[in-house]
Amino acid sequence: MATFAYSARPITGGDIQSGEIELPTKEEVLAYLHKQKLIPVSVRQKERQFNIKFGTGIKTRDIVIFTRQFATMINSGLPLVQSLDILAEQTENQSLRKVIQDVLYDVESGHTLADAMGRHPKVFTDLFVNMVAAGEAGGILDTILLRLATFLEKNDALIRKIKGAMVYPGVIVSVAVIAITILLLFVIPTFQTMFASAGIALPLPTRVVISLSAIMQAYWWAFLVGATLAVVGIRYAYKTDAGRLAIDRLILSFPIIGDLQRKAAVARFTRTLGTLVSSGVSILEGLEITARTAGNRVIHDAVMGSRASIAGGETIAGPLKESGVFPPMVVQMINVGEQTGGLDEMLSKIADFYDEEVDAAVEVLLSAMEPVMIVFLGVIVGGMIVAMYLPIFDMINAVQ
Repeated sequence: MATFAYSARPITGGDIQSGEIELPTKEEVLAYLHKQKLIPVSVRQKERQFNIKFGTGIKTRDIVIFTRQFATMINSGLPLVQSLDILAEQTENQSLRKVIQDVLYDVESGHTLADAMGRHPKVFTDLFVNMVAAGEAGGILDTILLRLATFLEKNDALIRKIKGAMVYPGVIVSVAVIAITILLLFVIPTFQTMFASAGIALPLPTRVVISLSAIMQAYWWAFLVGATLAVVGIRYAYKTDAGRLAIDRLILSFPIIGDLQRKAAVARFTRTLGTLVSSGVSILEGLEITARTAGNRVIHDAVMGSRASIAGGETIAGPLKESGVFPPMVVQMINVGEQTGGLDEMLSKIADFYDEEVDAAVEVLLSAMEPVMIVFLGVIVGGMIVAMYLPIFDMINAVQ
């Protein structure tokens, strides 16, 4: 069975009807429509959803280019359908081309552009769809698309900064774990055999390292199972509200990494909300979308608290202050923006400031992690090697 999307007009006249149906071939779909007294307008076989279930293969850069080109075409006066048709032809990414073709089909079938994009949540986020809907309603779709492209570029740059800051410590820790494992499983046993044949008394550090090696050789499977269970347990806990809240709160409490995460979350929150508000999305809807894209449960709860406050006729700043996550300067600037009616502009200023703060926090993290990692490797790996050479030094002294 294949899934076909169709649009058809009743023989008696009326609005175009659209839908989906599962049948073996396109000819059978046409026959079905004729039996239903419908005149086919278009029939298209849809890709199976598992093709993009585990990843779309579409990078943020592809979406940015698509959005900017789309905005330019709309601003130049090209019709919406023609713009989408051109973009589908010239897009090099095959996955994105298929998505654009589906959006084009839905628009031709009578759906709005926002509704058509909303059918592809893996590619077009809630923020993207809601801003497009606001642009369509206000007749400023080209302006909204340009704002979207700028937002996506800055948000992608922020994410890359955070990931880049995590690469160095991650690599160092991985190398240390591999080195320690190799030493305990393969190198230390060789020394142990040599020392046993020599029949000499071993210093305490050497005995400790040999004991660790024996434990690792006997129970390596327990370490592997324990590590796997720990990873699975953390991932499972992160899927629950209470577990995710606890883990995210713990991350924010870390000395340097927590500060980086907090500044990145503030930058993402203010830029997302500022972009939505300036594009005509209601503040309540904007806060809900922003909460879903916060990336941290603590931030999410604080933003949703602000949404409830706004719905009750109060201000945004109050719940943000009570959360203890947002710095006083941010809360005060948001409060001023609410009172003066320039909330979107104030949010953009905060986002620009915290983008620079994230850059500074990344530099601090890297400069602090480098000596810590060097000391860590020196103490652990170097200490094990020295412990194994201590008996050799004793043997040399005894011979002399």
